[in-house]
Amino acid sequence: MKTFLTRLVISALSLGVAAYIVPGIYVDGILTLLIAAFLLGIINAIIRPILIILTFPITILSLGFFLLIINGGMLALVAYLLPGFYIHGLGSAILGWLILSITSWLASKLIIEEKKIINFD
Repeated sequence: MKTFLTRLVISALSLGVAAYIVPGIYVDGILTLLIAAFLLGIINAIIRPILIILTFPITILSLGFFLLIINGGMLALVAYLLPGFYIHGLGSAILGWLILSITSWLASKLIIEEKKIINFD
């Protein structure tokens, strides 16, 4: 449970960084960031794998670049479902997803991996 909450906060902070950097992504508040991070986790776990399987031929033909559109679309879907979280355009969604994935990966490596090194269990 502690790791889940840590990952949720990391995702929310990464989403906040993306909203700060990318013009076209707007978030109303911290609670909206937490809900958006939770929704993004659910959507990435359920809908994204189905879309990846269905669009596999397009992904192969585009040498994997179509995955950028799928990932940006998942972020745009969260913005569509959640009031208070707005994304204007697919370009903003794709750039936001790139920043979100890089910052959350870095934070996860720094925070969660460091806990595993220090923990002697």
